[in-house]
Amino acid sequence: METLRCIIADDEPLALGLLESYVRKTPSLRLEGTFPDGVSALERLKQGDIDLAFLDIQMPDLNGLELARLMPERTTVVFVTAYEQYAVEGFKVEAADYLLKPASYADFLTACERAAKRLEREAMAADVETAGTEESAGGRSKPMTANMDETLFIKADYKTIPVKLRDIRYIESVKDYVLIHLDPNGESRHPGSRTPHDIMSLQNMKSLAEFLPAPPFLRIHRSYIVNLNKIDCIERQRVIFGSEYLPVSDSYREAFEQAVSARTP
Repeated sequence: METLRCIIADDEPLALGLLESYVRKTPSLRLEGTFPDGVSALERLKQGDIDLAFLDIQMPDLNGLELARLMPERTTVVFVTAYEQYAVEGFKVEAADYLLKPASYADFLTACERAAKRLEREAMAADVETAGTEESAGGRSKPMTANMDETLFIKADYKTIPVKLRDIRYIESVKDYVLIHLDPNGESRHPGSRTPHDIMSLQNMKSLAEFLPAPPFLRIHRSYIVNLNKIDCIERQRVIFGSEYLPVSDSYREAFEQAVSARTP
């Protein structure tokens, strides 16, 4: 994990001190400032060089949710709160994770890992945008209509990669691209990539979704399509794949619950 520049904003001195101690003993993090309120934190965030922000949700004048909507896009958020019901609101602004007070150091490290993975995926998307300009200029091939026994051919990094539908765990929208997360135990992989089970493609989410059989593929959020056959667990309006927690948004909750109910004895 590369070193991430981070800040902490919390109006409770004890909570702020605990998080500060966690950051300082974590080699992959570099603390750039602590703030007792959202307003002062926003001034620092506007400089545009912060990778990760730990934000208390309940703060005077400017709370954590409001602050997250105002800060630069490049910064990833981990919310810190004493109230679990804020987790859903946190996911609506696409937080990497949330910590319940008082958070353990183990939970803190897990949240940092999720944030680092998100930042890495966004960096991958930027690389694809740079490398794939010539490819996109020539137009995109429309994928074949698929079922679970078929293969999709995905364009990525000047390659055309065969992907078995049954190997797809979930698909993530990253700006104008999609990141296809594959089963490490499946047949499909990205040859020559440092992350062989992640394929970043110039395909957009809407066009790809049209050719995925439903079920088992189901959209649960504007940023996620999941394969119901690959879900590890469902908990608190989140779908869990290993260490990844994906939110189920209000717009897709009813369809998701119906699909799960249809498979529940």
